[in-house]
Amino acid sequence: MTQRITDLLAAAAERAVPVVRGVPDDLLAAPTPCADFTVGDLANHLYQVVVNFQALAAKEQPDWAKAPDYLHGAWRDAFAAEAGRLIDAWAAPDSEEGVSPGMGLPTRTVGQMALLDLTVHAWDLARATGQPYEPAPATVAELADLLATMGPTARKMGVFGEPCSVPADADDFTRLLGDSGRDPAWTSGN
Repeated sequence: MTQRITDLLAAAAERAVPVVRGVPDDLLAAPTPCADFTVGDLANHLYQVVVNFQALAAKEQPDWAKAPDYLHGAWRDAFAAEAGRLIDAWAAPDSEEGVSPGMGLPTRTVGQMALLDLTVHAWDLARATGQPYEPAPATVAELADLLATMGPTARKMGVFGEPCSVPADADDFTRLLGDSGRDPAWTSGN
């Protein structure tokens, strides 16, 4: 039986929110496994994803061109609240039905994209700030299928880098990281 996106997002948020809460101010300018993003850039991007994908769950088109600075005040607590709103938005009965008017993709695929960002960017932030991170097993299984179908398009669009080699005996999450163009062995000293 296929799990609902809202349940998968809840499992991913349960692991991502503590990582975001653990991002120290003195590392906001530090590098991340995403070469174009500092820790602060990536935290701000993830915050924007969590907000914008709420609109996509409601079949609305968010404004991706606007990139507000979310990292002020009690932004870590605000991120946790927005992650809760994301879960609630995808709990709506029709959130996974039809095609997203803004993206032209099945809405379940759009929800999987939010799940991918919440899972992989939590790892990115954890790795960049020296925090532990273990993804929810159900999210990894769901995302492997998404990457198999969307990975080539994402690479053409510059969203992912080329796949990174991983050991033959790598676990599913390590494979997922490699497929998304990340070096699973990345450290801030790389």
